[in-house]
Amino acid sequence: MHPYVVVYFLRNFMKIKLTLLLLIVLFSCKTDPNKQIDEGKITGNKYHSKEIGWTMEIPKGWNFTSKDIMEERNKKGMDAINETAGVEYTANELKQLLNFQKDNFNIFQSTSEPFALGYSKQWEENNAGLKKLIYKTFQQNGIKADSTETKNIEIDGLVFQSYKFIVYNSKGEVILNQILYSRLINGLDFGVSINYNNESDKKEMLDAWFNSKFKK
Repeated sequence: MHPYVVVYFLRNFMKIKLTLLLLIVLFSCKTDPNKQIDEGKITGNKYHSKEIGWTMEIPKGWNFTSKDIMEERNKKGMDAINETAGVEYTANELKQLLNFQKDNFNIFQSTSEPFALGYSKQWEENNAGLKKLIYKTFQQNGIKADSTETKNIEIDGLVFQSYKFIVYNSKGEVILNQILYSRLINGLDFGVSINYNNESDKKEMLDAWFNSKFKK
């Protein structure tokens, strides 16, 4: 299994696991938001990544997520995936890009990591493997979840692969939705994860994300 699958899984599943188990309390970042990201620049309500060529406006009323929180999520997520897969992987090259949240359940997260293609369709195969790995980890942790089919979503002329997980409580009620978007850009595995538990916050995040601009 390519380490890419683990790293990509890490940056998404860990948020669900932590939210469900209430392992940490998220907080608003009141300091310079540019100190909370590994790449790119935040000016006012706009984020720009030079490496990705990505520009996105940040919705009003949302808080930047602290790097301390992101590092804690990384550690918890890596522990979870290592336990599930029986492997030892690290995320040394993973970069935190734009990350913000409304509360513990409504979160926007984006990351990038180098991905060198060894053969045609390798990235697509790894993305498919990621989906299976997430579902397997849900099962092994006693979490009931469903997933949708993988779809191609176009944003500013670029096609992203996307799929969704729906997480339930013991009564069969939906408690969290997670949509994943990913694409290989400039030799980087670029991913966006949107977690939500209500339609209003979902719309705000999706509107901002779908109005992103990418340098061609």
